[in-house]
Amino acid sequence: MDKNHNLPTDSNLAKKLNSNQFAITAEITPPVSGDSNEVLKKIIPLKDMVDAINVTDGPNANVHMSSIAASAIMQRNDTEPIVQITCRDRNRIALISDLLGISALEIKNMLILTGDDPTSGDQPTAKPVFDLKSHELIKIASQMVREGKIPSQNTKTPNTKSISKKTNFFIGAADVPTDKYKTKWSDSLKIKQQSGANFIQTQLCYDMKIIRSYAKLLIEEGFTCNMFFLIGNGPLGSVKSATWMRDNLWGVKIPDDILKRLDQANDPREEGIKICTEQMEEMSEIDGISGVHLMAPVNAKSIPITISEANIIKRK
Repeated sequence: MDKNHNLPTDSNLAKKLNSNQFAITAEITPPVSGDSNEVLKKIIPLKDMVDAINVTDGPNANVHMSSIAASAIMQRNDTEPIVQITCRDRNRIALISDLLGISALEIKNMLILTGDDPTSGDQPTAKPVFDLKSHELIKIASQMVREGKIPSQNTKTPNTKSISKKTNFFIGAADVPTDKYKTKWSDSLKIKQQSGANFIQTQLCYDMKIIRSYAKLLIEEGFTCNMFFLIGNGPLGSVKSATWMRDNLWGVKIPDDILKRLDQANDPREEGIKICTEQMEEMSEIDGISGVHLMAPVNAKSIPITISEANIIKRK
């Protein structure tokens, strides 16, 4: 596939994806703590096991350590972060200022998201901002990379402001795998592509039929020409937790046969690792899929075991 071989970044994740190697990313939730050692405890099991680690930004609209601060702690401890930025909590002044700060910290990878509704979190009376949509912030970040400029929203004198040094972000966005073409899905992904997204990380999907159809659609629609797709997966811990995730988390796809395997297993945790390992291996051979993004909020200790047991075929 024709990839963008002139990515303006030296991130290890970008290099791996651009060389057509199957990438593995994982995810941590920053601690509810002001102690940097708490961040290090979370990344130690994943260090040198994955290509980069996502650092969530106020997940489920709950208070945690700043994603940028936690990412900086990781960066200075030789672990490549993917800093998550949501549009929920900050206006465009703060968001663009954060982009400049992220660049100054030499953090290369970012995942730009809309963010969860504050009413669902631990500060339900917090005022949502949503000054920018995710694709609008992606476009601004991309312009900072390509042109070294920040757009102005001044309607009287619209212009751009130059920054002294171009940024070199590797910009990510989110998607939900689908097995059927839908105009709304295509339009949403297309606007992220046109805004400058370099890679996509998807919601959890354990349905290999959907993943294969999704990959085919991505190729047919031209999305894989200049974007890399990492499918959300991870070791499931039990049929109870898997069922809850399927029924309560938007976009999560876990078919009945996977639930049945967990339910009938003597050791559901081991079966969850086996399922994830099998699916990682299968995805590594599917054209259009560039990697996997491992998430297991209640079973994080199983992620390193899963990676070590997977036999990922090196791509040509």
